Formats: sequence, structure tokens, C-alpha cells
Amino acid sequence: MTESNKEKKEKYRSRDKVWPRTVWMVTREYDGLAGAGGVKDVCRQLARTLVGEAGLQVRVILPRYGFMKPGRLGFKPLDLPRRDLLPCRGGFRNLLEVDMNYAAEERRETVSFLHRELEGVQVYLVEAERYREKLGVYTYTAEEEEQDGWKKQGMGHYDYFAMNILLQKSALALMVVLGEAPDVIHCHDGHAATLAAMMRENEGFRHFFRHSGVVVTIHNAGLGYHQEVDDLPFARAITGLPEHVVLASRLGSSFDPFMAAAEYAVLNTVSENYARELQETSEDARTGWLGHRLLQRGVRLAGVTNGIDPEAFSPRDPEKLGLAAGFDPLTGDLAGKRVCKEYILERLARIRKHGRVVQHGTLKRDPDMPLCTFIGRLTEQKGVDVLLAAVGPLMEKDPDFQLLLLGSGDPALEEELRRHTASRALGGRICFLEGYDPDLANKIYAAGDFFLIPSLYEPCGLTDYIAQLLGNLPIVHHVGGLVKVVDGKTGFAYSEHSSAALARTMKRALELYRVSPKKIRTMQKNAVKRIHARHTWSQVIRKYRTLYVESMKLACRH
Repeated sequence: MTESNKEKKEKYRSRDKVWPRTVWMVTREYDGLAGAGGVKDVCRQLARTLVGEAGLQVRVILPRYGFMKPGRLGFKPLDLPRRDLLPCRGGFRNLLEVDMNYAAEERRETVSFLHRELEGVQVYLVEAERYREKLGVYTYTAEEEEQDGWKKQGMGHYDYFAMNILLQKSALALMVVLGEAPDVIHCHDGHAATLAAMMRENEGFRHFFRHSGVVVTIHNAGLGYHQEVDDLPFARAITGLPEHVVLASRLGSSFDPFMAAAEYAVLNTVSENYARELQETSEDARTGWLGHRLLQRGVRLAGVTNGIDPEAFSPRDPEKLGLAAGFDPLTGDLAGKRVCKEYILERLARIRKHGRVVQHGTLKRDPDMPLCTFIGRLTEQKGVDVLLAAVGPLMEKDPDFQLLLLGSGDPALEEELRRHTASRALGGRICFLEGYDPDLANKIYAAGDFFLIPSLYEPCGLTDYIAQLLGNLPIVHHVGGLVKVVDGKTGFAYSEHSSAALARTMKRALELYRVSPKKIRTMQKNAVKRIHARHTWSQVIRKYRTLYVESMKLACRH
């Protein structure tokens, strides 16, 4: 450890006599192991920054899904401590039984654990039958549909709530067995939020964790993301929570994990503006009025805008990102960016299959034409319907730009994209890469001139950071966490969620690209400078430190 890092850690600790030293994170995703969205990036980057710069002991626990190969990933079975004088049941030292009752049936499920250290973070995987049989993090895959016809690709797991509760109970049980009552347990999204109530209300946990604080981070409060359950008797049985707690945790008629956490944890969203929208505006209608219900109970959501590790997406190191050449928007050295653009145009012209990603349509091999890009889920929440309505008319009026999209999602939107790529008017200028591949995504970020984020709502947004670091200026609907894009300085923004507003903003960006390339270079430089100045995890962990301290003080009041 360098002297500067020692000084940083002392600086963090000297701000308050109460400073957490041990943090457990409970999550369904972790970058490099399992992921379906931005949660994986947040968890890994936050965890390693807390270790590397704040000197905390950080442990992360998540499921071992069926697609994961723990041996190849460096994990080994975890032997749990035991009293040697007592016989070991069945000869196994690493099995625990977790109560997982149904309303009409008392049940237990057996779990074990795998462990490895990753970047200074102690990572644990929960090994259980519920997880082994799943080949996707949240939804069924094409392979599962082929094996069992009722498991439709893209459909959420039928036992999602039980999967979540098993993870949370397993995490608490492991801490008890290891004799670790951490200063803070950081629960990520609705998949882990019920832990706060179970930890405080269930007798087997509440005494052991009486000094542990809980922080629940709401990564997405949109309808469909709460992990709620309608069957209240089932919710009561499997969580073990008292009936009055289950009833008090309803949003509408459903048991809602975020509502369950409200009394016992500090709650935050992943941007300041998203927190404001949920509790001060009608945007909260998109959550089922979660934010306003929390406010009625005296719970004020904190907002902590996600950070990013700029070095993880630095084009100065092209080999790490799999780029054709290196470049640096911060210094204005963009020769390599043109090489990256030439490479992707050449590749799309001669290769139609990219691993599991299927290509529809082609692009002109003209690096002088501005290239607009999109990477993400093809859903209305991501504004893909607005994008499709905008791009056709704009392309007919302006024949000198191209569009490259990578992603999958709503079958209707996928089909519409395929039709666009095959149309006489737009064919040859729109390319749709159906599926996802992280290496291919890096190449697209690096090749693009403009990155489209027309989201209906966006709790924070990480793709705008990545695009900016790779010299790809974002064009965003100025909502939620996307307000961190400064119009005309670090990207382009519009307020009205409509195809006309998006088209006008794209036209403005394209005109600037053609008439003032110097201004574009200045914006690219400013975008990277702003990330380094305001949005690295080094800055963000100070805000989480405040929430951690607040959660520890809340624990003392229970």
C-alpha cells in the first residue's frame, strides 16, 4: 500500500468517530461473475474502492447460478467453523439448513458456500438447488425454454421471491456462523431489501445484529423492479416476519421489499435527481407511488449518484478493452478513435455473426459519416420506441449519418428494428446487432460519435459515463440521473420525452459535428474532465460513508 492510500484512509476515518470498518454487500449481481445490468458494475466498483481507498473490510455474497463455473473462476468450497468435539452431520462441514416455509408447509433448504478473494474483496457464492437450475440471473434463457417449454425465454423466474429470500437468509446465517456482525450490511435493490426487516424482527437474528446498520440502495424503483409478491400468507411464511410487519409493508395489495425495509434501514437511490423525482414529482407514478408512500411514513430517500472508475474504460489502454487502437479524448489525441471506427465498419461489412450476437443490416464503410450508437435493453423504459419513431424521418431528411444498435429485449421492438434494417429507405445505414457481448460493446462505444439514451426514466445511467470516456458524446432525455450530462458542454440533452424532441437534438448534434469539429473535441475533453472531477468512486464513497454512519446510528435506536 502506498503512503498516499494510507493518508486517504486516515482522512476518511478522521471525519467522524463513528466509522464503519466492516461491510457486507448482498446482491444478485457482481461484475465478472453474474450480471444483467448496471447493478453488477456498481457493486464491484464500489466494493473495491471501499477496500482500496477507505480501508474497509468488504464481503460480498450472491448466488452461484447454473451458468457460473466456480472452479474456473477461482472459487473453492468454504469450510465453516465447527466444534470439533461434536459429530459432523453426514460428514460435511459446510452445509447449512435455511428455513424456507410455505404457507401450508414447513420446509428447509440446504445451502453451502464457495469463496475467493477478488481485488481485496472477500466474495461468497451461495450454492443451492434453486440457483444451480437457473441459467440466467433474472429470466429464463433460450436453452431452458428448449429443455422445458413452459420456461419462456425472457420470462422471469417463477420462484423469484423465494430465490431472493434464500439469498438473504443464507447471508445472515453465514454471518452468524462466521461470528461476524458487520458494522453495515449494504443491500442492493428489491432482491435484498427484505433483509433489513428479517434481521430486526426474527429472533434468531435480531440480537446478533443489534449493532449492525443496514443500507438499501434502490437501483430501479420502476414497476416490475420491486420484487413484490401478492400472496401475503406466503410472504409471511417464507420471511418469518410477524403479520403486522407484512401488512405494514404493502404497496397497494402486495408485500413490497422496499416498504418492508423502510423502518429498519437507510434507503437511497442511485442519483440525487431520481430521489427528488420519486418524492417530489408525479414521475413517482411510474413506481406505484413508492416514493410518496415512503415519505408519508417519514422516510426521506437519499440520493447518491453512481460513480465510475475511469481507468476501467480508458481508451489509452486499447488491449484491455479490445480496441483496434488507443486514443485519449482528454488530450485531444483522437487518431486512434478514427481507427476504431474504421475497424467496426469494416467488421460489419464482412462478418454477419459475432459470437451469439446476430447482425441485421449493414453500414456504409465511410468513417467520415457521423455514427450514432445505442447499447442497452430494447424496451420502452429505455426509450427505444421513441428512438425508432425519430430515426426514420430524420434519416430520410439527412442521408449523411448512420445508426448502430446493440441489444435485445421486447420482441416487437426487435422485429421493428429488423424491418428498418431491411427497408429500402433506411437499409445500408442502420445496423442492428441482436444480443449482447461486452467486448463488442466496447468497440461500439469507441467507434461512435454520438450515444443515444432516450430513456423514459433513468435512475442513474452508467452508459453515458462509458460513452464519454470513449469520446462518444451522449444525447440524452434529461431525466433522472441523466441530468449529469450538461447540454452543449458534455453532451446533448432535451426535456420532452418525444420522438420530435429526440430528432431535433440529434439534428443539432449532427450539425455541430459537421460545422464545428473543434467544438466537438472540446466537449469530448470536458466530458472526461467532469467525470474525473465529480464522478469517480473516490468521491462517491464519501457519500456512502455518510449513509453507513447514519445506518449505524439508526441501529442503536432499535
